[in-house]
Amino acid sequence: MQTRPLPFLIILLLSVLLLPGCSNLNCTRLESLLGGHVNLVRLGADIGDRLIDEAVPPLVPRQVNRPVLVTTLVENTKLGKSSDFGRTLQNHIASRFVRRGYTVREIKLRSDLLILQGEGEFMLSRDLEQLADRQRAQAVVVGTYSLADRVMYLNVRLVRPGDRTILATWDKRLCLDERTLRMLGLQFQEDTDIKPPAESVLDRILY
Repeated sequence: MQTRPLPFLIILLLSVLLLPGCSNLNCTRLESLLGGHVNLVRLGADIGDRLIDEAVPPLVPRQVNRPVLVTTLVENTKLGKSSDFGRTLQNHIASRFVRRGYTVREIKLRSDLLILQGEGEFMLSRDLEQLADRQRAQAVVVGTYSLADRVMYLNVRLVRPGDRTILATWDKRLCLDERTLRMLGLQFQEDTDIKPPAESVLDRILY
């Protein structure tokens, strides 16, 4: 009986174990073999769960008259401009809050509904605070991201309007794939020393 070589078995085992979170291997030596796309549905669910579970004081579900406002995520240096990435992730975060029993109202980015930058900190604009007050919102979800080549540093906060208290936060470093870069309106620069994203062997086999 012919046995399979040990490296093949190791790769097969890693493929099975890492399949649900293979985008975590992006920007590593294993990216070309086991890397994957950033799953925005799962990412939005993770963000929603973290904000809900760690909010202090906790949010109150099933309060039709006390909604949670979810805003469009924006880039740190371009607070007045949104992207397909920011809008899509906003939708998935909002969906998670709804699935967890919260009334949600989405706030699409407008020039009069910005997050203001002041001395290194981000705060709700006066217009957004007033809107939250009119809606009797118990909290507002705001998020920003910074980009460096393929790397994104993402920060999402659950803020109580009125006193701007941060109830919960979520932070993550993401290594972006080609699809996510396109959602940000970016193309990879070929003249850099960093290798551009490429579809992994695992994705080519499975999809």
